[in-house]
Amino acid sequence: MPDPNGFLRYDRRLPARRPVPVRISDWREVYPPAGEELIREQATRCMDCGIPFCHDGCPLGNRIPDWNDLVRTGNWDAAVESLHATNNFPEFTGRLCPAPCEAACVLGIGGGQPVTIKQVEVEIADAAVARGGLRPRPVPAPTGRSVAVVGSGPAGLAAAQQLARAGHAVTVYERDDAIGGLLRYGIPDFKLEKQHIDRRLAQLAAEGVQFRTGVDVGVDVTAEQVRAEHDAVLLACGALQGRDTLETPGRQLRGVHQAMAHLVAANRVVAAADDGRPALAVLPDGTPIDAAGKHVVIIGGGDTAADCLGVAHRQGTAGVHQLDLYPEPPQTRDAARDPWPTWPWVLRNYPAHEEGGERVFAVAVQEFVDDGTGQVKGVRIAEVSVEKRDGRRIVTPLPGSERELPADLVLLAIGFEGTEQQPLLEQFGVRRNARGAVDARPDWQTDADGVFVAGDMHRGASLIVWAIAEGRAAAAAIHSYLGGVGELPAPVDPARQPLAAR
Repeated sequence: MPDPNGFLRYDRRLPARRPVPVRISDWREVYPPAGEELIREQATRCMDCGIPFCHDGCPLGNRIPDWNDLVRTGNWDAAVESLHATNNFPEFTGRLCPAPCEAACVLGIGGGQPVTIKQVEVEIADAAVARGGLRPRPVPAPTGRSVAVVGSGPAGLAAAQQLARAGHAVTVYERDDAIGGLLRYGIPDFKLEKQHIDRRLAQLAAEGVQFRTGVDVGVDVTAEQVRAEHDAVLLACGALQGRDTLETPGRQLRGVHQAMAHLVAANRVVAAADDGRPALAVLPDGTPIDAAGKHVVIIGGGDTAADCLGVAHRQGTAGVHQLDLYPEPPQTRDAARDPWPTWPWVLRNYPAHEEGGERVFAVAVQEFVDDGTGQVKGVRIAEVSVEKRDGRRIVTPLPGSERELPADLVLLAIGFEGTEQQPLLEQFGVRRNARGAVDARPDWQTDADGVFVAGDMHRGASLIVWAIAEGRAAAAAIHSYLGGVGELPAPVDPARQPLAAR
């Protein structure tokens, strides 16, 4: 039973981040380990809730009060088991998820301080490694059935692990040169060092999962070949079609890029350095995309924009402006707009923001300015108001508010338009919907029988916990489709949505 007075005795507290001058000189993670005393203290703050709404905030259905109490009492082995019962990769979610579970914590009612659920989670996950490693689980007798998983992000890997543990032969196809999807090349090391991915992949391989890298399904092998070799197929290719601003004058100038191109190039440099190889931050065609010595403008206010900001600092930028179309959010939840326990619209300060740069709210780019040679030299911005009319966003510039910011490198971090249009879609007989995603039936199958979909490819760009939850649920559906014995856990259905005020 949790300590009903823990939240009265302890305030919410997180481990101190590494000092800014130190951490921007390398690519290591921002947060050091919390230490057992701090994390047990924070776990003790978890109340004996009659109804733990944190369960509803997390699509995985994590048993948060259970493993908090196990940490409180020092029962780390049981905490590891409890955490892994609902989450294949807590070392990823504990580092990358923005924690909607904390927004739904009962202690957060009325502006209170929620439990540091995310920090407890990552400490349990790291404890699993420290207390004997990520041991592979015994796999039952082979079922004789085979599944292809196309895409190796968190949705695909979660499904692969669940299916392998049920005895199916699983092959993961990845078009890149390494497994991990966005976890590998889209997330900077200062948020997720890649050793965490490699440890988990070793566990999956020991459990029988086969990996095929450098294989672009639909190009290097056809969908027909994949279907001939496997009894079922899961598409988990993500939602990597970046939203663009093609109508803005000057968009074609050199130096204006999608944010993900910048992150991938930077991650490849770090990966090469870890392997003892020299590398430059360049696009696939060799075009430099390094922030060193440059004035950088990042357009967008979300996670991807903050990741670009942190990368720019570590590359040695001359200065950064981060632009947000919307006004500056409030510091605390507006209960009239976002009642507890829904995810609130509040100002989110990422570690990268304390490293430098200037955030500019309620502005929009009117033009990318040419230096006369086809290279961007600045952006012309204007203050704007934004309103919704008939479901459409109306952006109105404020007359006389225009000004120019210096910019040698502009990064578009304005969201994603769904999964990419690629040959495998037509070959498998599936289509993108109006949102650029792929629809799923209630059993997670697409329009093509035996072809399933999960993760961002189905949901659109979303949180890592949703990707893992959908991967687990799709695995359960595939297991049933293949006639597997028993049932696998299915935390969500294809129509499930986050908590929202109706």
